[in-house]
Order: sequence, then C-alpha cells, then structure tokens
Amino acid sequence: MTGATRTLGSSGIEVSPIGVGCWAIGGPLHAGGEQFGWGAVDDTESTAALHRAFDLGATFFDTASNYGAGHSETVLGRAFAGRRDQVVIATKWGNTFDEATGEATGQDATPGYLRAAIDGSLRRLGTDYVDLYQFHISDAPLSAALDLVDTLEDLVATGKIRAYAWSTDDAANAEGFAAKAPHCVAVQHDFSVLNPAAGMVAVVESLGLASIARGPLAMGLLSGKYHDGHRVAADDVRAQGHPWIPYFGEDGTGSTEHLSRIDAVREVLTSDGRTLAQGALAWLLARTDAVVPIPGCRTVAQVEENLGRRSPLTPAEFAQVESLLRG
Repeated sequence: MTGATRTLGSSGIEVSPIGVGCWAIGGPLHAGGEQFGWGAVDDTESTAALHRAFDLGATFFDTASNYGAGHSETVLGRAFAGRRDQVVIATKWGNTFDEATGEATGQDATPGYLRAAIDGSLRRLGTDYVDLYQFHISDAPLSAALDLVDTLEDLVATGKIRAYAWSTDDAANAEGFAAKAPHCVAVQHDFSVLNPAAGMVAVVESLGLASIARGPLAMGLLSGKYHDGHRVAADDVRAQGHPWIPYFGEDGTGSTEHLSRIDAVREVLTSDGRTLAQGALAWLLARTDAVVPIPGCRTVAQVEENLGRRSPLTPAEFAQVESLLRG
C-alpha cells in the first residue's frame, strides 16, 4: 500500500489511508464473568501481523490503555521499538483496569486520572509521546469532556501528546467538544457500510476533523465468515450481549438482520476482484476523504486482506450500494 496519505485534521500528522486496530491483540479483559476482549491471543502472531501491516504501508496504529488491561499497548510498543518515528500511534484513556489481574474496574473522566493514564500508556508503549490521545468514554456528558481540555492542552504543550480526540458516537457532543478544544483533530466513531453515520460525517467534514472509523468491518461481520452459522467463542466480547454491539447475538452468531443487508450488497462490494472485507473498506474510502478506517487484526492473513486493496468504490458502485441499502 503506497501512495496517498491522509492527514489527521489540522494536525499535519500524516497517516496511511487505512490503519490497524489493536483491540483484539490485547487478549482477555474481564469484569467478573463478563468479557471485554477477543479471547486468547498469540503475541508472536500479533507482532508478525503488525510488522506485515507496516511492510504493506500501514503507518497508523490505534489501541487503548484498557485493551487487554494494557497488553495491547505493550505488544504494539515492542513491535515498533527502534522505529517509533516511522509510525503514528493513537491510544485512549478513561476506562480503568487492574493491569496485574486483567480486570476492568470502571471509568474515570477526571483530569487527575488523565494525567496518570498518559504516563501509564507511555510506559507500556515504550515512548515519550503519543500522536493522538483519545477520550474513551463514549457516553460521557459534554461538560465532563470539556473539563479535560485544559489538561489536554497542557499535555500538548509539554510534548506528551501531539493532538487529541474523543471516541464517541454522539455527533452533537463531538461537535461541541471540538469547537472548544484547540488541538482536537479527530473523532473516533462506529462507521461502516452498515452504519453510514451521516450526522458524524457532517460534523467532521464541517469542522475539518478526521473520522477514525471504528468497526469498519462491523466487528468482523463484514469479513463474510458468519453467514453459515459460524459463532465467535464464548469468551469473545462479541458474544456477551453488550447493547453497544448490534452485529452479534448473545449466542455468538451474526445478526440475521445485518447479514441480510450484507447479502443485498455483496455483489457490488466484491466486484472488481475485491473480497467482501476489501469492498467494505472501499465503501468507506468512497464515503468521505476525512475517513481513516482501522480494521482490527489478529493474524498476518487478516492484515494482508485488509491492506491488499486501497482504492475506493467508483461513484457508480457507491451509488448502487446506497440505493440497495438506503433507497
């Protein structure tokens, strides 16, 4: 994947047009019997996948402090030790955890925790700065997010972060935050061919922000692996019945409603030799120039598929998808 890059809002930070999401490589995270990770992980394979992504041109890697209770940050930091300046690292804070036990313990939106959290992330990542630091509490009140701006600006001034963002699906809150946060350059939000996020796209385009597309493959549903009744494992976050994961049921099977919508556009998305996943990413690249999709990965094969194509759908293909899905 060579050629054009995209810029994170007004930051001047250039990234590859498709990045890599690092939630799954964190491994288990639990709160009692409830799971928030993607199950067991092989760190050797994870590292190989990250290296392969870099070799294919990916320069943007997105993680969070609580993914695997810090394990994702540790794996990512080790993978790029010695070439930190060649990659752009985004991480998140706000969800609390016990690093020793791998347990999720709650949330903390205070400025004091923000300062402690960045130091923890820097330690695990083995770096002295984070390129994009993202508030991870999606449903926090706007007032709570705005209370963090002075601290975030201080972290920019002292060089610990280069820019910041909010990971939220609330377009009004994202707009209100960005309007009063000088170094807010992006919003991370759920965004895929199954969720066109019209309100959020309007916000990022009007304010000149980057759209970091979380769930660009609908948490794997757009991989095409779940049409035959295949289930995710019981210890997978997608099998927990979380209300914020609409693409899978509590039994770990894909949502029949969303699977039927995928079937409606499969032919268009897989035209021109694309796989279904590649077609879903191509739809995003055609949707807006502001987007940077971050498909997750656990294997080299997944990386090679996700980064194997980077051209958007043609205008005619995009219009056909929209007609089939949205009338």
